[in-house]
Amino acid sequence: MAVLWGGGGFNPPAGEMYLTDGNAKISLAGNWKYRKDLEPVLPTIHNYHYYPGFLFNAMINPVIPYGLKGFIWYQGEANDSLAYNYRTLFPMMITDWRIRWQQGYLPFLYIQLPNYKKRQAAPMESEWAELREAQAMTLFQPKTGMVCTIDLGEAESIHPLNKQDVGCRLALQAEKIAYGKELIASGPLYCKYRIENNTIRISFSNMGSGLKTTDNLPPREFTIAGEDKKFYTATAQIQQNEIIVSSDKVTNPVAVRYAWSDNPGCNTINAEGFPAVPFRTDQWKGKIQNKGN
Repeated sequence: MAVLWGGGGFNPPAGEMYLTDGNAKISLAGNWKYRKDLEPVLPTIHNYHYYPGFLFNAMINPVIPYGLKGFIWYQGEANDSLAYNYRTLFPMMITDWRIRWQQGYLPFLYIQLPNYKKRQAAPMESEWAELREAQAMTLFQPKTGMVCTIDLGEAESIHPLNKQDVGCRLALQAEKIAYGKELIASGPLYCKYRIENNTIRISFSNMGSGLKTTDNLPPREFTIAGEDKKFYTATAQIQQNEIIVSSDKVTNPVAVRYAWSDNPGCNTINAEGFPAVPFRTDQWKGKIQNKGN
């Protein structure tokens, strides 16, 4: 089977190519004679990495006999249009790999999708936000760690240049999950909410030394909605390590979302500097479910 990935053939300099039995050498330089139709044409697969089992059989299965300390996974961009299915697919893959390696609950560390694409001024539905949600839900699997990179992305590049901070955050997750060190390795994670008159109060875990913002301004990228499910940009403030969210356009709020867009400009962190993980309090059908995927 032939696959297309870059150029093929022999690359120069020709003078350095030869056949050998360990003693004599036969140079491969010079003119060649060949007959291209001597064998039947090999089938060609384009975009082979989208074929089920192809990458696993070629790149994962051969290394299963080797012992590991854990896994690092950075993927999800290609699944944005199937984000709802990712809630099932991703945990299944983690479970499958652990079964195959037969080393118990091997630590599985992964990177949540960063901010990307054009920034939107108004609240929006987002496939990338739904994929991030599926990734965050996978934290319920044992010995998993997620690196939030909602502050490290770039609008114009699906492969952000800042690998240093991603690596540092991964290293901290490894120290905590794989090596059992007691440390803060991630940012605020949504825990629960409660409605108080025309506001919603959000509580978090993983707050470290407390909530703050990167610029000492009020938290941004919070939206709020009533029973009509229409979200409006909200006002937010930190109060006793909780965040109070409201809008004069929503008198009876029922739901809050944070950083729920492709490329949010959010600023909420813990005192250790890790960004708050995007979330929503509602379970309404999102963009993907409404499309039937």
